[in-house]
Amino acid sequence: MPQIQLKDHEKDDRLVRRRVLAGAVFVLLLSVALVARMYFLQVVQYQQHVTLSENNRVHVQPIPPTRGLIYDRNGVIIADNRPSFSLTVTRERAKDWPAILDTLSEVLELTAEERALYDKRMKQGRRPFEPVPIQFELSEEQIARISVNQFRLPGVEISARLVRHYPRGASYAHSVGYVGRINEQELQKLDPVNYSGTHHIGKTGIERFYEADLHGSVGYEEVETNARGRVLRVLKRTDPINGKDLHLTIDSRLQAAGEAALSGRRGALVAIQPATGDILAMVSVPAFDPNPFVTGIGFNAYKELRDSIDRPLFNRVLRGLYPPGSTIKPMVAVAGLDAGVITPSSRVYDPGFYQLPGHSHKYRNWNRDGDGSVNLEWAIMRSNDTYFYDVAHKLGVDRLHDYLSRFGIGQKVSLDLFEESAGLMPSREWKRARYRQPWYPGETLILGIGQGYMQTTPLQLAQAASLMATRGKWVRPHLAKMVGEQAPVDPNPMPDIELRDPKLWDYSRFGMEQVMHGPRGTAAKVGATAAYRIAGKSGTAQVVAIKQGEKYDRSKLNERHRDHALFVAFAPAESPQIAVAVMVENGESGSGVAAPIVKQVLDTWLLDEQGQLKAEYRSMPDLAAGSSAP
Repeated sequence: MPQIQLKDHEKDDRLVRRRVLAGAVFVLLLSVALVARMYFLQVVQYQQHVTLSENNRVHVQPIPPTRGLIYDRNGVIIADNRPSFSLTVTRERAKDWPAILDTLSEVLELTAEERALYDKRMKQGRRPFEPVPIQFELSEEQIARISVNQFRLPGVEISARLVRHYPRGASYAHSVGYVGRINEQELQKLDPVNYSGTHHIGKTGIERFYEADLHGSVGYEEVETNARGRVLRVLKRTDPINGKDLHLTIDSRLQAAGEAALSGRRGALVAIQPATGDILAMVSVPAFDPNPFVTGIGFNAYKELRDSIDRPLFNRVLRGLYPPGSTIKPMVAVAGLDAGVITPSSRVYDPGFYQLPGHSHKYRNWNRDGDGSVNLEWAIMRSNDTYFYDVAHKLGVDRLHDYLSRFGIGQKVSLDLFEESAGLMPSREWKRARYRQPWYPGETLILGIGQGYMQTTPLQLAQAASLMATRGKWVRPHLAKMVGEQAPVDPNPMPDIELRDPKLWDYSRFGMEQVMHGPRGTAAKVGATAAYRIAGKSGTAQVVAIKQGEKYDRSKLNERHRDHALFVAFAPAESPQIAVAVMVENGESGSGVAAPIVKQVLDTWLLDEQGQLKAEYRSMPDLAAGSSAP
């Protein structure tokens, strides 16, 4: 019979006691570790965790400065700020922000284009915990819908902001420019501190050039928030420094007159005050309304502007490059007189063409019948090409390049218009570098009448006319009259044009007067209706070349292939107070189309309500010594 195993109770008791003891020791060790950890966190690291806790409760929020306002020279508002309710999303608080945007799309009943725009704006780089504005100018209905569904939209807020507004619409789109949303490339270059909370920056024009002054300096406030990020109270505030107000040189009344004169055409107009360089009017038509660009223009609207055959986005005043045509002849005359290759009485016989010695090629005068024997005065008055072919040939391309460069041709002339193109004043070196070819004598001839490779902007032509008015005294054209309390200063002034005899200016200036008031002046019909003396010069710039011996036939050309019409002038001739340049694309006749536009602008500036020359202009001295009539 097998032996029965009896249970050992003592052994079981010892095993239980060991286990209980081991458990007690383990619990004791855990308790000691917990107490030690609590001591470490609450005593040793007390200050650190208090700070972290405070940071979770207290936040520093930037206060963007108010952008400076822009006025014309008479205090008329051109750019202001108006309140607007914006929709913002803080990505870190929204967590799954694509889902939040889907909810917003449902709540606001967005189109596919609007929904895509939200995505694009959310993906733009921003600093951590900075709200990203995804829509501006919310309507009352949109605000109500978002408020009702706020519980479904974590990280979404409605904030009141000041948004740039241009009350005069397209009038100053190409001079003042506009602001737009900061993109990723700009974000990398901007001061991350000073632009905290700022979502717009100057994109073009004066808004961009004076961005630092118009923007101002950021402020801050420390706020206490709850667990949901809602602000409970403001603990400390440092006010921002608002941007400086900007007063422009532009006169709104003259600007409107220029727009009206160019209405229905494609072209540009610039008016300058010769003595100061103040740009009184700057018109490029057609233009565009800059307001949609501030808050984000739609794809279709931008595509329509971009693809328009009339190019409303193109700034013709600063970036349009055109052959100056005969408008350059008074400056060529000054060069010939100063270089001594001609005198005021020098005569050239014009049979209707010019030929280089030993060459059979005929360089035609616009008057195919010729003007016979002409002197300088007659050559400017009649815009005689043959005379200026001869002057250019005698000067040579090197001296011609040197003199016309002094008038600002082929270089940027403005003080604060960064978008300005330099144009082109060709030279031997330029052609050799560009085409790897030598310079030919015939190219010098056509350069003398403002054709060929030469390219100028309307602003450069206005400045050249202004230099004729001041007898070579250089003042850079500028749009800002006062930036805050200070006037802009030219850091790189141009040297004055000094001739060997200052009286040489008078011969060319008098020829310009004869254009308007002479017996056979090309714009005598316009000058005859003026209540004051005008010095002017017409010009026609070819768009497409015509063959040797052929005549210009407008009926055979597409409207956009017809010649450009140009005109430059200053008045009153004896005491110039304003210089104007006009370019009408495909206008064909400088005297017939551009000259009347110039006179409309001159009348607006110089005449009183009774149509008489304003009293302050009747007895003013000339801008430089000497008489306008030789």
